[in-house]
Amino acid sequence: MPIRSAFMRPASFIRAAGLHRRTFQSMLFYVLLSVGLPCATAAVPAAATTAAPVPATVESRPATDADVDVRRRFDAVYDEVHERTVRLIAHLPLLLAAIVIVLLAARLGRLVSQRLHWLRLRTRNPYLDGLMRRIVHGVILIAGVLIALDLLNATALVGALLGSAGVLGLALGFAFKDIAENYIAGILLSLRRPFSPGDTVRIDSYEGKVAALSARDMVLVTMDGNELRLPNALVFKAVLLNFSSNPKRRFEFTFNIDAGHSIRKAQEIAIAEIAGIDGVLADPAPSWSLVEFGSAGTVLRFFGWVDQRHSDLGKIRSEAIRLVKGAFWRAGIGAPRTTNHVVLSRADDDGAPAPGDDAEPATSIGVDTSVNRDIDRQVADVQNSDQNLLNPKESTP
Repeated sequence: MPIRSAFMRPASFIRAAGLHRRTFQSMLFYVLLSVGLPCATAAVPAAATTAAPVPATVESRPATDADVDVRRRFDAVYDEVHERTVRLIAHLPLLLAAIVIVLLAARLGRLVSQRLHWLRLRTRNPYLDGLMRRIVHGVILIAGVLIALDLLNATALVGALLGSAGVLGLALGFAFKDIAENYIAGILLSLRRPFSPGDTVRIDSYEGKVAALSARDMVLVTMDGNELRLPNALVFKAVLLNFSSNPKRRFEFTFNIDAGHSIRKAQEIAIAEIAGIDGVLADPAPSWSLVEFGSAGTVLRFFGWVDQRHSDLGKIRSEAIRLVKGAFWRAGIGAPRTTNHVVLSRADDDGAPAPGDDAEPATSIGVDTSVNRDIDRQVADVQNSDQNLLNPKESTP
C-alpha cells in the first residue's frame, strides 16, 4: 500500500497542478529531445505526437523565397572560400618552395650573366655584351619559373601564357613599331660597327663626334658642344660619312688672283708654302687645280693631306691659307682689280698685250698630267679589310 501510494503521488501532484496528462507528456518529449537523449522517441507514447501545441509567446514570420535564395548564395560563397583557404594552406609549403626556386634562378642568372667569360660568350663589343647578359639572365629566369610551375602542377598555365604572349606581342609590335625598329637597328649597327666612339661623322645633315650607341639612339656631340640624339633607324638608313675611318684626310681652299698674273708662278709659290707646314703629309703630296679663268680673275684650288691622329685639319688649313696669302703678297700677286681698265690703241695695233714678266711659259715641259693616285692605296686598304660585294670572287648567287 505504501509503495502504491508513492507511485500515485506524482499523478496526484500533476492533477493538483491542473496539467493534462497528454500535455505533460508532450513537454517531457520536447525536453528529452532538446538534451539529445536517443531514447526520447521510445519513452514517450505515440499519443504525444497528437498533443496540443504549447502556446507561443512570439509570433514567427514565415521565410520568403528571397531570404532562402540569399541564404543559399551566402552559404555557397562561404563554402567556396573555406575550401580554397584550406587548399591554400595545404599547398603553402609547395608555394614557398616555388618562390625560393624563382629567387634562386634570378640570382643564378645574374651571377652567370656577369661572368660570361666562363662560357666564352664575351665579345669585343660592349653593346653586344650587354645584350648577351640580358639574354642569359632571361633564359635562366624563365627556366626557374617553368620549374616552379611544374612543382605547383600548373604547367597548363604555361600554354595559356604563351598564347597570350603571342597575341600581346603582335599587338605591341604594331603599337611600338618604331621602338622595335630602333632596337633592331641598334643591334645591326653594333654588329656592323661603321663607326667607333670618338669618330667624326656626318649623318645626312648632322655632323659631330660619336659619343655613345644605346638600344634606342646614337649620341653625337656637335662641333659647337651640343648633344644630339639620332634614332638608330635613322642612322641605319641614312647616308653616313665617316671622316675618321681613314686617318688621312684632305683639306682644300681656293684663291682668286688677278688674270694678269702667272698661274705657274702662283702655283709654285702656293705648293711650296703648303708643303713646308708642319703636319702636311708628303705622301700624298700637295696639289692644285685651275677652277676658272675669266675677266673676274683666275680661281685656283689647292689641296693638302694631314694625318688626323696627330694634326687638326682646321688648324692646318687656316695656317696654309695664311702662309699662301702672305707669299702671294710678297711676290706681287694680288686679287682681281675691281675697276675696269680702258686701253686705247692705234689703228695699226693688233690689240694683243705685250708679254711681261708674268707671262706663262709657251711649253708644258715638266707639268704633271698623270692620273691622280692619291687615294688608290686607301681604296685598296678598304677592299682588303672588308667584304666587298662588288668583287665577283666574294659574291654569292
